[in-house]
Amino acid sequence: MRTRDPETKRRLLLEAALEEFAAHGVAGARVDRLAKRAGISAGLVYSFYENKDGLFDAVFDLIVEQTVSAVPIDADDLGEYAGRLCDAGLAHPDVLRFVAWYQLERGDPAARRASTTAAMAEKVALIAQAQSRGVVTDRIAPSEILALVLALANMWQLREPEFLDLVKPDRRRAAVVEAVRRLTAP
Repeated sequence: MRTRDPETKRRLLLEAALEEFAAHGVAGARVDRLAKRAGISAGLVYSFYENKDGLFDAVFDLIVEQTVSAVPIDADDLGEYAGRLCDAGLAHPDVLRFVAWYQLERGDPAARRASTTAAMAEKVALIAQAQSRGVVTDRIAPSEILALVLALANMWQLREPEFLDLVKPDRRRAAVVEAVRRLTAP
């Protein structure tokens, strides 16, 4: 006898959607393809989400939630935080490909998700607190520091092989950590 397990099906759907959207973006993704990956019917996709755009946004929100949980910011050691973000990006390349598609297809600031806004505001506040304690430079605004940390942490992702060959793989993380530490030193 088959049992219904909607939460497992939703999880499988979100995992399959991440793969599909990372490969094709929202415009190129096909619901029938991602449903097949998830092992569910295409009709069931629409029982969970109103449309493909809603599923795309749900995957983005999940990524933000998981990243904030798995890689919490340490404003007192932004270099190591950047290193852990770099590690996460290398371990989960589909996530960064998805985020790249998300930025392309939802780049309008008015379309930003509440999950991102809240996560970024919390990180900026923690950096500002570290600045007030004298742990992080106050020569750069907290929001600018966060933008620079994120850019450096993800600089090795989604690059052509010729670019990656410039720095040996075992030095990439170390370069990110050192660069962020120097950038943020008081």
